[in-house]
Amino acid sequence: MKALILAGGSGTRLRPLTQTGAKQLLPVGNKPIIHYVLENIRAAGITDVGVIVGSETAVGIQRDLQDGSRWDLRTTYIFQEEPLGLAHCVILAEEFMQRDSFVMYLGDNLIKGGIVDFATVFQKNQPNALTLLREVQNPTEFGVAEFHEDGRLKRLVEKPASPPSKCAMTGIYFFDHHIFEAVGAIKPSHRGELEITDAIQWLLDHGFKVDYEMLTDWWKDAGNPQDLLESNMLVLQDFKGSVHHSAKIDEESQIIGEVQIESDVVINRSIIRGPVIVGPGSKIEDAYIGASTSLGAGSVVKNSEVSYSIVMEGAKILDVPTPIDWSLIGRDVVVCRGEQKPRALNLILGDVSNVTLV
Repeated sequence: MKALILAGGSGTRLRPLTQTGAKQLLPVGNKPIIHYVLENIRAAGITDVGVIVGSETAVGIQRDLQDGSRWDLRTTYIFQEEPLGLAHCVILAEEFMQRDSFVMYLGDNLIKGGIVDFATVFQKNQPNALTLLREVQNPTEFGVAEFHEDGRLKRLVEKPASPPSKCAMTGIYFFDHHIFEAVGAIKPSHRGELEITDAIQWLLDHGFKVDYEMLTDWWKDAGNPQDLLESNMLVLQDFKGSVHHSAKIDEESQIIGEVQIESDVVINRSIIRGPVIVGPGSKIEDAYIGASTSLGAGSVVKNSEVSYSIVMEGAKILDVPTPIDWSLIGRDVVVCRGEQKPRALNLILGDVSNVTLV
């Protein structure tokens, strides 16, 4: 079995964070999202991986993943000139797959527990396709499954106005070589894209065996700021506390709960209440770091409070009088209090930024 990771797209819902890089490289628990995908694929015993990249992601993704050897993988990059749909990605990958079965995995999807059990089910039962479903509260935003009375999969509908169920298709699918016949037979949707839901529906309509598995634990499509923050919170729940031997923590500081402190961190007169991860080289002084917070490498928090947030590499939060909560702070951003006159807000904000003042 091989794997196909989809790492194209423009990440418009995460701008301005994605103005300078691929959304799949945004950190959750101080690790790029796509790294979790690679780890899950390797844990399932898969070693050959095709990675779909686009014009806005190719350079960053290839620089980060390289040849995949860090994960004992072999990566092949497949370029998609335009985002023409998930099924179009399958068409582009046909030469790489060479009739092998494969798992298709969206590079911004996170799933607790990985895919080992589902890969085992697929290989044992040998359906032509296996899709993973999860009940959601907002099914109109996803491809949704409809079932026969006996529980068999009947129909898949892309972002329906009147959903037949709350069972959404996640971004993880298993296929055998018949999917190439299906994607070659469908037409673009009203969005101008070749939809993977239409390809799976084609398999159903033509008598192929399409199975599904229901996820009972969490799954997140980390494609917008809210879901990225929720993903960070969920991932940190499984962290175990540890302190690198090179970290320096003074006696006035308190480390409470599961807190992972990496190399060369300096903490003075501060409280950190886990789950929290503090990246290497970070400095925390006269600060409070609350639960579900990730501090990236080289970040600085001084005389400020931060909770339920992602603070990326090199960011600085200095002397901020109001607690920061449920926030995304990008790489090398500086958030500080100004004492100069006039006492006015001084902002430099990218497209689609969101600022809440209190």
